[in-house]
Amino acid sequence: MVTEVAENIYRIGIPLPENPLRELNSYFVRGAQGKRNLLVDTGFRRPECREVLLDGLAQLRALPEETDLFITHFHADHMGLAEEICGQSSRVYVEEHDLAYLKRIVAPGGRYDRACRFEAEGFPSAALERFYATDPAMKMNVTRVTERFAAVRDGDTLDAGGCAARVLWMPGHTPGNAMLWLQERKIMFTGDHVLFDISPNITFWETSPDALGDYLQSLKKAEKYPVALALPGHRGSGEYQARIGELLEHHARRMEEIGRILCERPGLTAYETAGAMRWRIRADSWEAFPLSQKWFAMGECLAHLDHMRALGLAVRREIGGVRRYYACGEQAAE
Repeated sequence: MVTEVAENIYRIGIPLPENPLRELNSYFVRGAQGKRNLLVDTGFRRPECREVLLDGLAQLRALPEETDLFITHFHADHMGLAEEICGQSSRVYVEEHDLAYLKRIVAPGGRYDRACRFEAEGFPSAALERFYATDPAMKMNVTRVTERFAAVRDGDTLDAGGCAARVLWMPGHTPGNAMLWLQERKIMFTGDHVLFDISPNITFWETSPDALGDYLQSLKKAEKYPVALALPGHRGSGEYQARIGELLEHHARRMEEIGRILCERPGLTAYETAGAMRWRIRADSWEAFPLSQKWFAMGECLAHLDHMRALGLAVRREIGGVRRYYACGEQAAE
């Protein structure tokens, strides 16, 4: 459960019940003499995660009052326990774009809501209602933003075990997705920006017209760092630069796939396009997809369609209140 991955840096494997990711990598960086500890990401706000994280910190003899938190992004599996784990004197560092987004969705009447666009893009209304009834994005995330939450920006530095850890803003996976760079040790906490066994989910964001474009630019920015050890948010590590190259190629292939689908079947909705794409999932058909996986697939399809529109590779028309997509010089125009 607790593994030392580098000197004074420990991985705590936090279970993610009922989630295909299975586990979160939470990282504890022991502070130098007289300095504060730093915990990177926390897991869902649910008892199973809380118990394992607290037990791991106890094994490491780490007191919450002596530990600050760095959250790579606002998804519930990474920050759900932040307000419960931190001590009274602790700070919870979150990149400023994600902190602003988080404040909006935890405010009275606010929520993580994309239903309007999903419905316009062909996602069935009844399925949307079922999804929101069980949506974990808010049920297992923090419920409020207190004075202990502090915004950090690209280039800011935190103390991590006596080393200066630089915050790197890498938008794409979320608007304020961030990594943490220990230059002296050539160690990068990659969060979900660079994963090695799976591809990070990239969806659309209301604050960006081209979230996939943001992600691809962030990958190219991240590629420049001479990382010797990458510590991802989920599953195992690997060769950093090579993996970034694979992720760039993955998204290029995805766009080629969508282009072929739209050439063969012009006028599909995003929902229909997502159903025609190939996914690594144990389901016999698009209809058999678990609802949550349909949601993620739809978001990823939309991110690619937005990027293809930005590049002039696809066009969109609204017909009868539903958006339809065309490619390969089809007759449609924006």
